[in-house]
Amino acid sequence: MYCDYIQTDIGYWIMKSDENKLLSIGYETKKPDFKPQKNEITQKTHQKLEKYFGGEAVIFDIPLQTENYSPFYQSVWNEVIKIPYGRTSSYSHISHTLNNPKAVRAVGTANGKNPFPIIIPCHRVIGSSGQLTGYAFGIEVKEWLLQLEGYLPKVMKLF
Repeated sequence: MYCDYIQTDIGYWIMKSDENKLLSIGYETKKPDFKPQKNEITQKTHQKLEKYFGGEAVIFDIPLQTENYSPFYQSVWNEVIKIPYGRTSSYSHISHTLNNPKAVRAVGTANGKNPFPIIIPCHRVIGSSGQLTGYAFGIEVKEWLLQLEGYLPKVMKLF
């Protein structure tokens, strides 16, 4: 297994891959205590994430290991990945797009199990009312990412 991380203003994003595909992206507030072991996939992911966190809309053309997940999860992620940079969609809209309007909670579950945040931009999925709901790494991180992309105005905090 190969791993690397990138430091951002909000924390550390940890990439793991095998020889052929990206396995996951994780998030921590504290610096990881491992020595990066990089390969072509982690290096490319690192470069793309640097651009993303620099405020660029990035096309992530990185092979992802999704085969171990259910077809439903994959179908949700295939819809989530279509949400453009700086835009949002709702759980309800995605369930309707999948011709399964009663699957709103299941869409939320699949979104929460997404092993590739940023690349599959689960932070862009919000409640039908426009409210920020659920994010594996906390609403503050979701809000920060949406501010980075310009969907939400940046709010200066004094303390």
